[in-house]
Amino acid sequence: MRNRTRLIFLNITGCILFLALPLLFAPASSKLIDELTSPPTLKDLIAYSLLIGYFYLNFFVLIPKFYFKHRYVVFGCLTVVCFSLITALPNVFYPQKNYGAGPPHKPITAINDTRDLKPPSRKPDHQPPDPPPGETPDDISLLNHISHHLFLFLGVFFFSLLLKINNRWKKAEEEKINTELSYLKAQVNPHFLFNTLNSIYSLALEKSDNTAMAVVKLSAMMRYVLSEADKDFVSLEKELDYISSYIELQKIRYGSAIPFTYIVRGNIAGKKIAPLILISFVENAFKHGVNAEEDSAISIEINVKENELHLTVTNNKVQVQLAEEDKTGVGIENARNRLQLLYPGSHTLIIADNTTNFVADLKLNLQ
Repeated sequence: MRNRTRLIFLNITGCILFLALPLLFAPASSKLIDELTSPPTLKDLIAYSLLIGYFYLNFFVLIPKFYFKHRYVVFGCLTVVCFSLITALPNVFYPQKNYGAGPPHKPITAINDTRDLKPPSRKPDHQPPDPPPGETPDDISLLNHISHHLFLFLGVFFFSLLLKINNRWKKAEEEKINTELSYLKAQVNPHFLFNTLNSIYSLALEKSDNTAMAVVKLSAMMRYVLSEADKDFVSLEKELDYISSYIELQKIRYGSAIPFTYIVRGNIAGKKIAPLILISFVENAFKHGVNAEEDSAISIEINVKENELHLTVTNNKVQVQLAEEDKTGVGIENARNRLQLLYPGSHTLIIADNTTNFVADLKLNLQ
């Protein structure tokens, strides 16, 4: 709503400034009321109003329906018709008149007394030069009128064309980004569900009493995924609750055999973040850093300072048996791609893959 109001304000301001051009170029000695009521100014105001109308007609109708659809002949003919109307209509209301051609010639009378003859006086400096042979002052004034409006018309034409092409390019980029994000989100949900169901399956095989609690946790998490994952941004509190539920689910599965550290610092109230953007790094730690027979440890720290979130996920590298699709690192690559689309220039991601541990360090600006 705010962007729409700003756009309307910019359009109105631009139209007013454009209509004020005839007054800005008026002689400094003339009075404003005289200039507003003079025929040349009124003609210019009509022409400038028609140019504004042509701008919106070209932007919203002619370019989308003819130029973008490669109907260039029709588009060119309509452009010529519009220019002809813009040039001719002001003269319908205020016909072209000859101003500044000098006073009418007086009848020549016979001169009998040669003593009264005087040498012809020199033309005043301010008097316009005589028109070339074959051209009347009206013709010259009309040519100046057409050339002036041609210059303005071409400016309006190219401005509306470039603006429309730029808007179309931006819209195409937005649609491309939305398509990519939809595809990446579609990857997130099955990926999460696959990993979580694996965890519950392991509990069921062990006939653990925690299986029912795990199903409840999964149900709450899936409710969040179904209701929030399709949004561009969600509450940071809800996102962190989702991560907490995931960690609790893993604790149910592994118990106290694996040391976990999960710390959240800072004020998270009122902040927003892209949904499911952090869970990939947490999932990756549990997927690659848990083995009951080795020294496994996972540390997850989230620090929120003003509008910056700093996530650090560290896990020891251990030997684990992974399905073929999990070996490709879909989760981390997915998160990397989404970060580039959603937080261009406002995030840093450093992945440290050492011989003993794996560290994901993410900083991003919150909404």
